[in-house]
Amino acid sequence: MYMFVVIFDMNVLLDMLICVQPSSGVYTVGDFMTTKEELHVVKPTTTVDEALEILVEKRITGFPVIDDDWKLVGLVSDYDLLALDSISGSGRADNSMFPEVDSTWKTFNEVQKLLSKTNGKMVGDLMTPAPVVVRETTNLEDAARLLLETKYRRLPVVDADGKLVGIITRGNVVRAALQIKHATEMGAQ
Repeated sequence: MYMFVVIFDMNVLLDMLICVQPSSGVYTVGDFMTTKEELHVVKPTTTVDEALEILVEKRITGFPVIDDDWKLVGLVSDYDLLALDSISGSGRADNSMFPEVDSTWKTFNEVQKLLSKTNGKMVGDLMTPAPVVVRETTNLEDAARLLLETKYRRLPVVDADGKLVGIITRGNVVRAALQIKHATEMGAQ
């Protein structure tokens, strides 16, 4: 049920972005993105354990992977941890529709097993290479639609040289729509 609420809200917010245009013409990704100075990033040589520590400590779900020149080389997320199972070749064969009794405990134990497989693994082993990207000048409505239609949580923002300049997330889009709504309401009074 929660997922349907999120999808509905994103559609409503997308409608708000379409209906309310700024005086300059179009809202852009650059108007609402998180800039690189505020981002947590990793390199392909960052260990999975280090990346996990950052994810937990900073309460984030993923980050861009960059090289020494800030060129984007991939994305890694908490979801990518599921790839550890396929990398190690010990994927589950259980395709049952309903969870077993004690499945929460079994799931916890499986997560512990997955974490034991992180020793020596690097972010570069798990990251999504060549992710979908946008530019600062990308229309915010287009970025919001891409986030909604693809189910991505984040889109890296790069310059013409492929260097990371920021990120636009679902959260950024929600904040943008609320800011726009409040500004519109204030202007109507």
